[in-house]
Amino acid sequence: MPRAGLGLTAVIAAGADLADEVGLQGVTMGVLAERLGVRTPSLYKHVESLDAVQRGIGLQATRDLGVALARAAVGRSGVDAVRAIADAYRKWVLAHPGRYAATVRAPGADDEDYVAVGDEAVAILYDAVAGFELSGERAVDAVRALRSIVHGFVSLEIGGAFQLERDAGDSYRFLVDTLIAGLQAEAADASKITSPRSSRAKKRS
Repeated sequence: MPRAGLGLTAVIAAGADLADEVGLQGVTMGVLAERLGVRTPSLYKHVESLDAVQRGIGLQATRDLGVALARAAVGRSGVDAVRAIADAYRKWVLAHPGRYAATVRAPGADDEDYVAVGDEAVAILYDAVAGFELSGERAVDAVRALRSIVHGFVSLEIGGAFQLERDAGDSYRFLVDTLIAGLQAEAADASKITSPRSSRAKKRS
């Protein structure tokens, strides 16, 4: 019989905690079973595979990250929103490195729950860059740029790549401000384009 009180939710929660402690790659069915106080074969009564565990960790982590970003963005727009979201993003990832690693892999196209949660998180970023009056392909570029600088910087930070005395937080703010300056410049350039053709292109995007 499956252990009383132990179900998929509890297994995923234990896996998430373990991932933050030892890294996502360190989460195995054997180690997870030991953490939960069951034998490895018994763990399969609660979850079908390690892939299912990682998927569950990634789904919940994406949801939690989205909540953190949404809270940071409340009442803000444009520059303030991007700065707040970038700070909240970095803070959450540094606190949950193992969970974050599980969010990086793309969900399957038929995984509707995961796709929906991911879309909700990304929508927060689109709302932030909308303050720069970017739309269509440029909005996509802006969101990708924001995600890339956060992911790249924090991944290096977690990995201990920054060894110089300069505070990593100061460097991160410089990076975010550089992105913001680029978005402002792009918005300024876009506002100068007033031809009918450009207007039609904006409507199509």
